[in-house]
Amino acid sequence: MFRLHEVTVHYGQRLALDNLSLHIPPGTFTLVTGPSGGGKTTLARVLAGITPHAIPGKVTGEVRVDGHDPQLLPLAETALHVGMVFQNPAAQLFNLRVDDEVAFGPRNRGLSEAEVAQRVTWALQACGILHLRERLIRTLSGGEKQRVAIAAVLAMRPPALILDEPTSGLDLPGTHQVVEALRQLHAAGTTLLLIEHRLGEVAPLASRTVLLHAGRCVGDGDTETLLNETALLRDLGVRRLPRTPRCTWETLMQTQGYHPPAGRDPLVQLEGIGVRYGQCQALRDISLTIYAGDFLAVVGDNGAGKTTLARVLAGLIRPHSGKLRTGWGGRLRPGRDVGLLFQDPLEQLFCDTVAEEVAFGAQNYDTYDPAFQQQLLEQSDLVQLASYSPLKLSSGQQQRVALAAVLSLRPRLIILDEPTLGQDWAHLERLMLFLQELNRQGHTILLITHDYRLVYHYAQRVVILREGELVVDGVLHREW
Repeated sequence: MFRLHEVTVHYGQRLALDNLSLHIPPGTFTLVTGPSGGGKTTLARVLAGITPHAIPGKVTGEVRVDGHDPQLLPLAETALHVGMVFQNPAAQLFNLRVDDEVAFGPRNRGLSEAEVAQRVTWALQACGILHLRERLIRTLSGGEKQRVAIAAVLAMRPPALILDEPTSGLDLPGTHQVVEALRQLHAAGTTLLLIEHRLGEVAPLASRTVLLHAGRCVGDGDTETLLNETALLRDLGVRRLPRTPRCTWETLMQTQGYHPPAGRDPLVQLEGIGVRYGQCQALRDISLTIYAGDFLAVVGDNGAGKTTLARVLAGLIRPHSGKLRTGWGGRLRPGRDVGLLFQDPLEQLFCDTVAEEVAFGAQNYDTYDPAFQQQLLEQSDLVQLASYSPLKLSSGQQQRVALAAVLSLRPRLIILDEPTLGQDWAHLERLMLFLQELNRQGHTILLITHDYRLVYHYAQRVVILREGELVVDGVLHREW
């Protein structure tokens, strides 16, 4: 189905794939993983024809998809042979309503309305979002948008499907639904190529795993065998498979009712906060005190209100009800008192180079510290990329640039909304250790994530949201 022979890809001077040869037969399920920036997304883009047609890049070598060269076919024709789900769902959603988005592809193929309706219902059910079919896409959470993007591609029923980190923003039920949909597609004969850092749920589906590093294949073989080579995975920064299956957050809680350590004063107090998007109630009567020095994780299913809560704290949304107070009686100043890392890093990257991006805020507030700037670049593994344009980096690298730019102002409250996008464990661990050090210096950290391991290793306190309500505030049991 997919064949690459000595394929090399350059984005300007940056080498993304380096003389890569790979053959993926029809009907197989292949997992592709490896460190951030290793070439995984570029591989997907080349196979889907997106590079070089939509994203400029120099491609040499031989590429075949279902016997065709995607460099020579128009993108619309390549899409009949292979569908692709992007890392960032916002990059492929453009209709107003969910059902129109999922129906767009089948309608453009000239299918009957009866067939279109059947495909839309099937795809929405497969992704567990049938209840969202009439919702406006702009009102959805990041995880819900991700499932809409997957459903839109599934509705096309291509013979081959490439998914770039489809579970990165999904809750446990959503992950299970997507995994089951992929299982059924594979059983029906669809060729699947799955790019993923979170391997626990998806690894059992794939008979073969390919490891990419620096644009080269450094491992290719049976999934179970390859993912048990602990030394190789550790060197690459790839996560080992979890020893226990994921379960609900509530089952992992040790206590409900958080009591801060002595001497911690309130930093921010939310009192009865409510937020609506049209007729959708995103937050309901949220009361929460965040203390100076907290390392707090906010968790819950997709659409629970986590991102809305972050935006209220960052001053990006004015609540419809309730009050927000600070421990010092003033207002939270965006950037200085509270910094927010968005789910989509492209929403906050705009400078010409990485170095300029990271320094921008501090220079504008006249707090620029060259030593701290260099420390940020080192801790984010961005020193070698300092002169590159952020827009030409991988999603994982862009996420690290955006986070470093947020940290450059040393805000009192640092909010990270799903920082795992495109990140391997080595880079995540490096960044989280740096955040731990900032936390020890007095900075307050609020982490929004679906990543159990991240919460287990770093969070001192966990808040669970469900359907816009705060249902648990406590600490994790440390022996699960």
